[in-house]
Amino acid sequence: MMPVRVLRTYVRYGPAGRLSAALAETLDEHLQHHPITTTTRTRFGARIPVTTNDLIQRYLYLFGTWEPNLTAWIRSRLQPGDTFIDVGANIGHFSLLAAPLVGPSGRVVAIEASPPLAATLTLTATANDYRNIRVVDSAVSATTGELSFYIKDHNNLGGTTSVRPRNDLEPSFRAAAASLPDLLSATELETARIIKIDVEGAEADVVDGLLPNLGTLRQDAEIAIEISPNRLARQGRKASEVIAALSAAGFYCYRIDNSYAASSYTKHSVSLPRRWCHDVTEMTDLIFSREDHPALLP
Repeated sequence: MMPVRVLRTYVRYGPAGRLSAALAETLDEHLQHHPITTTTRTRFGARIPVTTNDLIQRYLYLFGTWEPNLTAWIRSRLQPGDTFIDVGANIGHFSLLAAPLVGPSGRVVAIEASPPLAATLTLTATANDYRNIRVVDSAVSATTGELSFYIKDHNNLGGTTSVRPRNDLEPSFRAAAASLPDLLSATELETARIIKIDVEGAEADVVDGLLPNLGTLRQDAEIAIEISPNRLARQGRKASEVIAALSAAGFYCYRIDNSYAASSYTKHSVSLPRRWCHDVTEMTDLIFSREDHPALLP
């Protein structure tokens, strides 16, 4: 095989087509089973430390981005002076994306329950000289307390969850938890332009904790939520509860396409969030906005 870096350059910047798609799948498998640890540069210029056995970190190394449709939408919405709230920040892709977009007059609050990931994100923000990122090492829930977290697959730290995947799986770590308003300052909440929530099944609890404070959000505030119906069901919850609660508060629901197939990252095209009026039966990214349109335009 040619040097990985050479092939990666073609996958990142070469023309879309069968060759780049097939090459992306081959490199994805190779880097998972023959991981490398390095620092990579994203498409928006941030430098992030990665180890490629992990899915998110591997895609950042290969493609320089993660969840490209959501990434493009966030880039189209944030302006200097805005606040971006990143609930379930993981290694920090979206926080690092937002920091230069909101600029020195804006704020980024990156909330991550995993102590190692939160520590890495703190160091990464400093290394990139992003002084407008505040990292909060905490879980987010409906109330104050403590949560157990489970790592089912160490090759996908993004799947770390407070919802026990199997009854025989022991907790990997415990973390203090609080409602989102309790973790934010009044200014951070009132100036939030986007609240991104990716908490692997705990999204209903996060929304429950946020609901009493929705009235303090700015009129153009939008909420992006990854919905995990199967994990919600293990808690006796439903995706429809989350949608109904936010709809009752004046938000319209939109769905944004999201594929984790490596080949899909070579298309170099993005799709818009489109109105969604159906049930959610599989893991889905939804955006809640007070704008009432067939699609959310840039």
